[in-house]
This record gives sequence, structure tokens and C-alpha cells, in this order.
Amino acid sequence: MAMTMSGECQLAAPPQTVWEKLNDPATLKACIPGCEQLDKTSDTEFQAVATTKIGPVKAKFKGKVTLSDLDPPNGYKISGQGDGGVAGFARGGATVRLAPKDGGTLLSYAVEAQIGGKLAQLGQRLVNGAAKKVADDFFANFAAAVNPKSS
Repeated sequence: MAMTMSGECQLAAPPQTVWEKLNDPATLKACIPGCEQLDKTSDTEFQAVATTKIGPVKAKFKGKVTLSDLDPPNGYKISGQGDGGVAGFARGGATVRLAPKDGGTLLSYAVEAQIGGKLAQLGQRLVNGAAKKVADDFFANFAAAVNPKSS
């Protein structure tokens, strides 16, 4: 089953700060819902373990994430694949773009993903809703991590 989604998020920090956070394993691990482990294995690769629940299916995915088309501090392509055992697999990628806007940064993204196995049998609406929630949660967490604390 294939899915696509896109969106944008206004951040108060400048593009260079956002770029640094997008490449920081500790920040990413804290922002990815269900992420248990995120280890940088090279300048452009990470190993990841994340648990997610979609409807009645809960799965622990182990996989690899690769960054490509790096254009600091304007964006990159992030792609990954994960194996969730009997629950199935997921693979996909996102193009992330950063642009200065209103004294901060506009982060825009376009995601393409494919899933298979038990997860694909759950139905498009359920899976798309869960994927959108994960994306929304990630960007809400990322915005909180990047935006300067107001005092």
C-alpha cells in the first residue's frame, strides 16, 4: 500500500539552527514518536528502532535511515526502511525543505511511503490516519525542540 502526504511548519529559529537540529540524533530521537534508539552510523546514515501502534497492530520496527541530496541549510531527502517482523515492513522517504520566513524558518515536507504485511491489511484510511498523526506529532515535537523558549 502506498501513501503520500505533505505539510509545512513555521519555526521561530533561523534555517541554520533548524538544519543542525534536523541532523542531530538526540533531537530526532526525542521527536520521533515511539523511537527507542537512533544511532548515527555515518554522516548520512542512522540505525533506528521504533515501536508504533496502528489500530490493533503494534510493531517494533528496526531499520536504516539515509540522508541524501544534502543542501545545507536548505534541506535534504531522508529515506528509510524498517522491518516490523510479522506486522510487515515500511519504507519510504521525505523531501525536507527549509526557507527563511517571517524572521524564522518555514519547514516543508513531502512524504512517500509504502507498507506491506499485516499493516497493509488494516485499510488505507486507518493507516493514513495513523501516519498523519505520527507526522503531526513529530513536527509538533520538533517545533518545540527548535523554537527558543519564551521567558
